[in-house]
Amino acid sequence: MINKSDNNSYDQDATTVSRDMRQFLQQIATGPALSKDLSVTDARLGMEYILDGRADEVQAAIFLIALRMKRETIEELHGVLQALLARTKTVEVDVPDIIDIADPFDGYVRGVPVAPFLPPLLAACGVPTVTNGVSSMGPKYGMTAHRVLGAAGCPVDMTLESAASQITNNDIGWSYVDQSQACPALYRLLELRTRIVKRPCLTTLEVLLGPMRAKRTHLMTGYVHKPYPPIYTELARLAGYSSAMVVRGIEGGVIPSLNQASKCFSYQDGLPDEEMRLDPKTAGVISVTRTVPWPVDKERLESHGGLVDYCVGQGLSALGGEVGPFREGLLYSASLCLLHLGRVPDWSTARICATRALDSGESLARFQRATQQ
Repeated sequence: MINKSDNNSYDQDATTVSRDMRQFLQQIATGPALSKDLSVTDARLGMEYILDGRADEVQAAIFLIALRMKRETIEELHGVLQALLARTKTVEVDVPDIIDIADPFDGYVRGVPVAPFLPPLLAACGVPTVTNGVSSMGPKYGMTAHRVLGAAGCPVDMTLESAASQITNNDIGWSYVDQSQACPALYRLLELRTRIVKRPCLTTLEVLLGPMRAKRTHLMTGYVHKPYPPIYTELARLAGYSSAMVVRGIEGGVIPSLNQASKCFSYQDGLPDEEMRLDPKTAGVISVTRTVPWPVDKERLESHGGLVDYCVGQGLSALGGEVGPFREGLLYSASLCLLHLGRVPDWSTARICATRALDSGESLARFQRATQQ
């Protein structure tokens, strides 16, 4: 909200904000036939007013909803992303490569989340990894990495500096970074986003902020709707990622279907986008289910607060070597990362490397060491 401590400053800021936001809203919120698109600069300015608390909640909500209803242009997404990046804290991590995993911030409702346990496996494969998120977010309010990792004893509210230290620790090599630490200005909009119900463009853009940066930083995120891969790759370039993997994963996450073909769109440095067909059989995946199913007594567990413990148990069992769809999801996604980074020549070799890291106990050990921080 606007700071009223200085009346002269308040009057000047209120006039400026009112004039600019009024202009922006008149441009984008006049119906499907008359709405006009914002320039990159105006989209950035509008988002800056919201993030800095210089626009009231009504203006902020209309701005985000109007953009959504008329469908955001790539220029508008550029502008909003620029405002977010300018307010995101970043830390340089002293490693050659780091994979930035950005699963859906609103979590999973159709199956058990696998991705929270992917970072220690990648770290055991020699790939430092960070994962991002929040505790809970609409519209799904599903099971998030924050909740799962927190229930398992991992620190989920670390400063960026502490997270970086954990990543550079040769015995751990991975960490979780919460949005509350990485971009507090965006995190403060959580309640507003809940009240406007529909997914705003922030849902698309918050996965691209990359608070941990290395010599080469690689984005791994997911999508559901077909138009999004080229949007994500263009925005990832704008956000400074050396490369990106955009996976058509379960519930928009980074774990592909375990029994159906899927796709991954990627780029490397300055090269154009490439489309890869993901075939579970080619990757050595053996599963009769698309993902890790919830237990038959899910509702009972949820009502007694035990659902998150079930997720933790499934993840730790998979890291400990238990055979099943959870293990297959971890191996599939880790193999994709190793291929993308050029660490292995083919799927078969990737599977062997990931399996060795899992069955050696090193992945579980790295997870357990993180809980001791």
